[in-house]
Amino acid sequence: MRGVFLDFATVSNNDVSAAPLEKVLDAVELRDVTPQDEIVTVMQDAEVLLTNKCRIDRAIIEALPQLQFIGLSATGFNNVDIEAAREHGIAVANIRAYCTPSVVQHVFTLMLSLNQKLDGYRALLAQGAWKTSPQFTLLDYPIAELAGQKLGIIGWGELGKGVAAVAEAFGMDVMVAEHRGREVREGRVDFDTVLGEADIISLHCPLTPDTDKLFDAEAFKAMKDTAIIINTARGAIIDEAALADALRNGDIAGAGIDVLSEEPPVNGNPLLAADIPNLVLTPHIAWAAVSARQRAVQQMANAIAGFKRGDRINRVD
Repeated sequence: MRGVFLDFATVSNNDVSAAPLEKVLDAVELRDVTPQDEIVTVMQDAEVLLTNKCRIDRAIIEALPQLQFIGLSATGFNNVDIEAAREHGIAVANIRAYCTPSVVQHVFTLMLSLNQKLDGYRALLAQGAWKTSPQFTLLDYPIAELAGQKLGIIGWGELGKGVAAVAEAFGMDVMVAEHRGREVREGRVDFDTVLGEADIISLHCPLTPDTDKLFDAEAFKAMKDTAIIINTARGAIIDEAALADALRNGDIAGAGIDVLSEEPPVNGNPLLAADIPNLVLTPHIAWAAVSARQRAVQQMANAIAGFKRGDRINRVD
């Protein structure tokens, strides 16, 4: 079987090995980027399509009668027309739980950066404030201990549980939010209660019609004005214009954002404005530790090997 990885540059900057794929395929072509209108052409002689974010719609699937397997280097699979793949007998597999340590440490990187007021203290240093201080220390920005703070987790899956375990090691009180408007299950806390009581909220839920702009202006006004929000899930879970306003107005104290509703933000984004205080913005890198990306490639290879054996490893079709 021959495979083509349409957007290998999304998982490797010459720092991840494709050897696992080369082991399970007779040949594999690694393309950094493939424009949408070139996918059918480059896939003409390949039975295995590998991608992270390329859109594989019905038209592409129907133009590739030899296609047998679509492998995704991501957990989300909304970029593939699953129904069309199923109709044409094409297997589709994603990857799972491959980047938990990477995401968890990034959540706490954002959280601690905001909690420790690192941007503020770095600015003071750049201004020479420490050199001219009469004291050995600067106390311009008060720092809170994480111990005893309430962490609200929205989304109780692999990543939410990973963040909770580290939070408990810090001595934080973890509240797992129930789905908004649902009866509260044992071990969960009413969503609106989490909004009103959490010192820090971390998002780990999927983007669905129920979670689209779940955090809007009303939600930010319901939060403590000392609270911060962390988003390493999906950008559109937050109303980004409302978040920008909430930070400017002091409705909440800070935000650590790793995802935007459009990536890359070629059409701009409210959170890219230079005047937003207490915002730490990173370019969707929470998942991207080198070891996590190598695990992603290995899982893709495992799924291909399973398909060849007749096993349904990580199948979503």
